Amino acid sequence: MTHSAFKPSIGSTLFFALHVAAFSAFLVKPDLSCILLLVGLFLIRKFGITGGYHRYFSHRSFKTSRWFQFVLAFLGGMSAQKGALWWAAHHRHHHQHSDQEDDVHSVKKQGFYWAHVGWILSPDYCDYDAKRVKDLTKFPELVFIDKYHIIPPIITGLACFLIAGLPGVLWGFCLSTVILYHTTFAINSFCHLLGRRRYETGESSKNSFILAVLTLGEGWHNNHHYYPHCARQGFFWWEIDPTYYVLRFLKLIGIVYEIREPSQKVIDGKEATASLG
Repeated sequence: MTHSAFKPSIGSTLFFALHVAAFSAFLVKPDLSCILLLVGLFLIRKFGITGGYHRYFSHRSFKTSRWFQFVLAFLGGMSAQKGALWWAAHHRHHHQHSDQEDDVHSVKKQGFYWAHVGWILSPDYCDYDAKRVKDLTKFPELVFIDKYHIIPPIITGLACFLIAGLPGVLWGFCLSTVILYHTTFAINSFCHLLGRRRYETGESSKNSFILAVLTLGEGWHNNHHYYPHCARQGFFWWEIDPTYYVLRFLKLIGIVYEIREPSQKVIDGKEATASLG
């Protein structure tokens, strides 16, 4: 697959400006509220990506109500990684073509930089194929928050300012968002380069304990590519998966239900590799 040469845009300009603001946070001494915003918004928004954008919208690995579906879309949107429909459409495409010529972000085919961040900044992927997410486009509120995906991060930034002023914006929003970016992107890049493989999946995915810690369980990437339909990515007790634990808690209090689990046949590697097309 050939890609358009990088062209500066409003999106890429904001992306790099956010990185400058994140580094400038270290010039401002944080108080306790800034640290709490940094950690709290990282964890909440990371779950919006892992539990919402990825395991719910991309793979439909559990069910929930319409109102909480919107909450998940909003939480993921707070991370400034565009909308849930955009995210899910490209992720489903990746699973269908992983490490093939048409893969959106293949380390093997296009190199580390492209897989990590280049494809996101490319004009080739500003839009998405709505047919890939036709199960989601029937909800007008999801279409709205996807189209106006700038709303959640703006609200998040304003909240940081109201709570802790400019230091709150720099630490709680800018630095937290950049950390969110690169821990999320690392699954597309590092998890196809470093780690161990339990299952033969026909592509280069690997499991990484370190990235599982940093991404609330997403680092069990080879497990995920072997059987992407389940909500649990840490297949064994020692494979920590905080996103799955949160989903189990949400099921306990009645917010989510029908969480898809890997069968023993899947865990034993006796299930044919599944991919979401």
